[in-house]
Amino acid sequence: MLFLKLVCIVFFLAAATFSSYAQMTLTIDMALDIAEENNPQLQSSKLSFERTQFLLEAERASLKSQFSLNVSPFTYSQTRSFDQRFSDWYTNRNYVSEGTFRIQQPILVTDGTLSLTNRFGWQSNESVFDEDSRRTLNERFSNNLSIRFDQPLFTYNRRKMQLERLEYDHENSRISYALQRLNTESRITSQFYQVFMAQNNLAISREEFENAKINHGIIRDKVDLGLSPREELFQAELNLASAESSVESTIVSLENAKDALKQTLGILIGEDISVVADIVAIPMIVDPEKAIQSGLSSRMELRQREINIELAELGMITTRAQNEFRGDLSISYGITGDHQNFGSIYHSPTQSPRLTVGFNVPIFDWGENRARVRAQRATQTIAQLDYENTRIDIELNIRQTLRSLNNLRMQISIAEKNVENAQLTYELNQIRYREGDLTGLQMSQYQVQLSNARTNYVRAQINYKTELLNLKILTLYDFENDVPIVPVREL
Repeated sequence: MLFLKLVCIVFFLAAATFSSYAQMTLTIDMALDIAEENNPQLQSSKLSFERTQFLLEAERASLKSQFSLNVSPFTYSQTRSFDQRFSDWYTNRNYVSEGTFRIQQPILVTDGTLSLTNRFGWQSNESVFDEDSRRTLNERFSNNLSIRFDQPLFTYNRRKMQLERLEYDHENSRISYALQRLNTESRITSQFYQVFMAQNNLAISREEFENAKINHGIIRDKVDLGLSPREELFQAELNLASAESSVESTIVSLENAKDALKQTLGILIGEDISVVADIVAIPMIVDPEKAIQSGLSSRMELRQREINIELAELGMITTRAQNEFRGDLSISYGITGDHQNFGSIYHSPTQSPRLTVGFNVPIFDWGENRARVRAQRATQTIAQLDYENTRIDIELNIRQTLRSLNNLRMQISIAEKNVENAQLTYELNQIRYREGDLTGLQMSQYQVQLSNARTNYVRAQINYKTELLNLKILTLYDFENDVPIVPVREL
């Protein structure tokens, strides 16, 4: 038993040690999938989208037939009143049990309401007069069945406008969620490549440190043999210390970049991660006309501006109707029956037709409505100008990105050539350094030149990848795979 406990303790300690040193290796696709579930901004935008979806579903459900039942099983009341006809006080006791069943059907086309109501009940009413102790008692069943139609006249359809507003809100929130996903993808890609760049810089710094140790060993042996002055050893020691300091600084930059990426992904800050990526950029030619046409036809910001224009038009309708001439039509027809016996309720029914027409006629509003209309017209103009400016901004951004891609293609070619030249130069001068033809300071400069060339080459490729992603977001078209993209998956 003791042995089993010891084995369990060792197992859990080993598992804890392994988990503390386990490292999560991420690709760009894995990072985007993690952010889809954990990124706080993306989750908030998604919840906003779902909220408008539920509100729209609720509004559509309210347009269907509504059934309701109101039941009052027992009601008792006793009152003391004065009968002016007979100049006598009397006491009234009333027992009621009733229920009302109602069906309401909104009519979306006309903004009217059709309702069917049935009220059934039993009542016992007793009155006792003080003067002659006369007692009256009435017990009856009653039922009232009526149908009613209410219709507003000479006004806009409020129910239909409310549905349109909710549809626009839902579409707008869907677009906002899609834009948030694209922005998150851009942000994560940028931070992902920052981590990758920091990892690459760390590898270069460690290689510099190893080269500095090799060079330090060479100079130390030559100084011990009297082949080089001691000043060269001092310079080699300084180069070695600088290389070691560069490694430590690069580690700090890497950890900071990792923390920023983990925060955006929504994973634990204490989680240890590393990234792998294929940064080999394949230069490609993009048709400017196709890119601009794709952006102007697909960008969701334009649809948002169109929604604002349509909402402004609905707002104008509402503004004009604030002090409007309108009417109301109400038509109802009912049948009421009552009797002591339940089976004879409709033995002698009473018909109850009713027709009501009313009008609201504004007379003078001191220019209030005219001023509100002018203000709303300015809102419409602003929405239209915003739409036009957005179209121009989209085209300008696409053109600038295309120019940047053309420049980055040239930068990649130049950076690649610089790496080749810097590598050959370093190798040739390393031989000269070993032979004593170069000082340690000169050799460190060639090392820095090689490191900078390699860093610039990696940065040029990453910049090209990032700019290509920016073009995809601007045009909603994947030119690498030659397919349009859908920024929102079905929820």
